[in-house]
Amino acid sequence: MSDRAVAPNNLDAFWMPFTANRQFKANPRMFTAAKDMHYTTSDGRQVLDGTAGLWCCNAGHGRPKIVEAIQKQVAELDYAPAFQMGHPKAFELAARLAAMLPKPLDHVFFTNSGSESVDTALKIALAYQRQIGQGTRTRLIGRERGYHGVGFGGISVGGIVSNRRTFGTMLTGVDHIRHTHDIARNAFTRGVPEHGVEFADDLISVITLHDPSTIAAVIVEPVAGSTGVLIPPKGYLKKLREICDQHGILLIFDEVITGFGRLGAPFATGYFDVVPDLITTAKGITSGTIPMGAVFCTSDIYDAFMTGPENMIELFHGYTYSAHPIACAAALGTLDTYEEEGLLTRAAELASYWEDAVHSLKDCPHVIDIRNLGLIGAIELEPIAGAPTKRAFSAFLEAYERGLLIRTTGDIIALSPPLIITKAQIDELFDTLRGVLNAID
Repeated sequence: MSDRAVAPNNLDAFWMPFTANRQFKANPRMFTAAKDMHYTTSDGRQVLDGTAGLWCCNAGHGRPKIVEAIQKQVAELDYAPAFQMGHPKAFELAARLAAMLPKPLDHVFFTNSGSESVDTALKIALAYQRQIGQGTRTRLIGRERGYHGVGFGGISVGGIVSNRRTFGTMLTGVDHIRHTHDIARNAFTRGVPEHGVEFADDLISVITLHDPSTIAAVIVEPVAGSTGVLIPPKGYLKKLREICDQHGILLIFDEVITGFGRLGAPFATGYFDVVPDLITTAKGITSGTIPMGAVFCTSDIYDAFMTGPENMIELFHGYTYSAHPIACAAALGTLDTYEEEGLLTRAAELASYWEDAVHSLKDCPHVIDIRNLGLIGAIELEPIAGAPTKRAFSAFLEAYERGLLIRTTGDIIALSPPLIITKAQIDELFDTLRGVLNAID
């Protein structure tokens, strides 16, 4: 590896996303390699990956079948246009993905990221309502503290203030129901909280305010990940499904994080036994190796567009890189890896051990709540007065120095390791994190 690859001599040109650029460039943290559960830093240290990269490397790093699939594909067919043309792996991948979902979710539209998946699902929902003669249904309903990517559609239905406040009016006709986070009643819950199913009734209030005939779709994350691992209360998602059914409203699950084994089932729809009309995915679809996303929809939605002259385009939407051959190859290699190693259900096998490990930090300084489900965990810290986010960011920096990668959002530490993690590595992760929490102010 060249010295230039290890230590770039100019950090100025790259405007880094979701990063404190000045802080980083004053003291850079560089990864130069990755294998299985670990990153290698530019100074040769090993860092245990406690976040699957960015919620995406579910199969771990440098996995042979995925690497081989990518290498072979780039030499065989590097690109094929997605408009009016196809290539075999796109159809093979769509069929394999559809087989993983409950009926009637049996059609797949390919994108390149979670943000694109969300915007695609919102557009399909609006177009579908018009297609079936419900053109007055133009409103979209999101949820407070929801994260649905960074496109204008995603930040409009999303509910994270910092992602919205500087970008103007966004989409019109959008409203939000309240989030389900309730420390007062659910602090230190193990798994799904007992209290809060009534939060779903907030949707009834929004429907009453706007009239159901104006609402096209509701979008929620089954488990809100990027805002700090907010677990839905018992019965909450089922109640949302019932309310949407009563009023002719489509229900969209954003499974960009929960998809591909994170909860111990292939998707959250199966874990919670609630079937939405559309599902957005990305991240784990290629285990983070190549950008790719997908939207699953029901046969009723797909069939509604398959009318009119057969030579006419049914949906005026898509991307240059939809079903990119290399991305499809990466996804197929990823699915092979998941299947051969039982990774889509491995979180269920580790869930109890993981839960005990997460909650072992309850007695650490500044901890005010702990949440977990599958192989996701969150440790919420009491903010420093007048300096929100500072305590968790200090934990992030200290963890990195001690050889552990964690994710922070606000004053919450979020954990979502690759699904290949061992019990010994879980012990290592939480032993390190205990030291971190005892070391920071």
